[in-house]
Amino acid sequence: MWFLVMLWASCLLMGTHAQSSASFRRANAGSGRCQYTFTVDSPTEASCPSAVSSPEIEALKSRLGLLEALVARLIGGEAMSKSTQGSGSQSGLQDSYKQVMGENAQLQREKQRLDRQVQNLQQRMEELRQEAESLRSRPCMQQPPPRVPQTDNSFRPESDPAWHYENPGYQELTAVVTEVSAPNLEGPADISGCGDLVWVQEPEVHRKADGIAGKYGVWMQDPEAKEPYAPEMVWRIDAVGSEVRQLFGYENMDQLSQGFPTKVLLLPESMESTGATMYRGSLYYQRRLSRTLLRYDLLSESIAARRDLPHAGFHGQFPYSWGGYTDIDLTIDENGLWAIYSTNKAKGAIMISQLDPDNLEVKGTWETKIRKSSVANAFMICGKMYTVASYTSPNTTINYMYDTATSQGKTISVPFKNRYRYNSMVDYNPAQRKLYAWDNFYMVSYNVRLGKQE
Repeated sequence: MWFLVMLWASCLLMGTHAQSSASFRRANAGSGRCQYTFTVDSPTEASCPSAVSSPEIEALKSRLGLLEALVARLIGGEAMSKSTQGSGSQSGLQDSYKQVMGENAQLQREKQRLDRQVQNLQQRMEELRQEAESLRSRPCMQQPPPRVPQTDNSFRPESDPAWHYENPGYQELTAVVTEVSAPNLEGPADISGCGDLVWVQEPEVHRKADGIAGKYGVWMQDPEAKEPYAPEMVWRIDAVGSEVRQLFGYENMDQLSQGFPTKVLLLPESMESTGATMYRGSLYYQRRLSRTLLRYDLLSESIAARRDLPHAGFHGQFPYSWGGYTDIDLTIDENGLWAIYSTNKAKGAIMISQLDPDNLEVKGTWETKIRKSSVANAFMICGKMYTVASYTSPNTTINYMYDTATSQGKTISVPFKNRYRYNSMVDYNPAQRKLYAWDNFYMVSYNVRLGKQE
């Protein structure tokens, strides 16, 4: 019995290593006895098929089944992982798509805004072109008007019922047609007094601006200069652009002509148009897009005073005829600092206010009867305001005077030259007794003559 058991165990071991070359089988004989069968492959009949299955084969099948189950589990987990990763990737793609669509919508809105700005600019350019064509087609009066005695008091536009805001052409027409001729003197009757303006010399050219920024601007000398700057110092501002802040200083007229500034200051707040002036060591100017007046102290290089000019129009409400947002024009004369402007209440008529040069407080105000948009420029001499009829006509006139001492205005006709046909600034210097002007890139000056003071 033990021999059979040992033989069976040996056969199992040998069968494992010999790849089923022998087999042992135990079965019930049916008579209460066990039947043992030991089978060895015959060398001559090795190809005969075996009718029974080997335990090793069953074991291998079991192992293969386990391996297949393990592989199935691995494949299922990988598929699930891939499914999870796929869903995460899909969520990320959706987020990216939403972000891209949002940015695209924002870009579309920005494009629409820029398109509207372009359309507005094109419309503005077309309006400017039409205005230029209208000005070119406007007839110029070459014949002098009929001579009317200056003592004639028949010109009373303030009492004429035709003067009102809805009929602006009437006042502009009377300001031209009813001009009163003044004598064209070659010399002054009184070089130190404060009589009426009777003569303006031919323009003297001092410098031409270099670039397009110098199409129009303002230049000046301080009649009451303070240290560290001398009265010979010349100041200049190119007024083209939306950020006008550079103030150039030249030691004298020669340095201006050569174009070499000795001082360049950056204004803390941008300036609007050509209405600035220099007085007692300070630059006075209008802050951009507002009715605020500023006093910039040259010594400390800072804003020393600011004040709103009450009810004054600004940024194109009541400009001179040439435009340029010239709503507020600051100027000086023998009596001090002045502002020339208009208001809604005045319906476009020129207002004159005398200002305190220290704090910019209004000391007195006068209302004239001539529209601001019907004249090209204005300036003050000895408390009297004078207006220039045209900024483009080479041979125009100073056509109106208003005396703040008497609160009376009258038309006059003093010849005035616009040599370069685009005069955007005219100011008076009482120390030099000159008019300073900016005529189409050119900085020019005019000597003036005043009649005897009555």
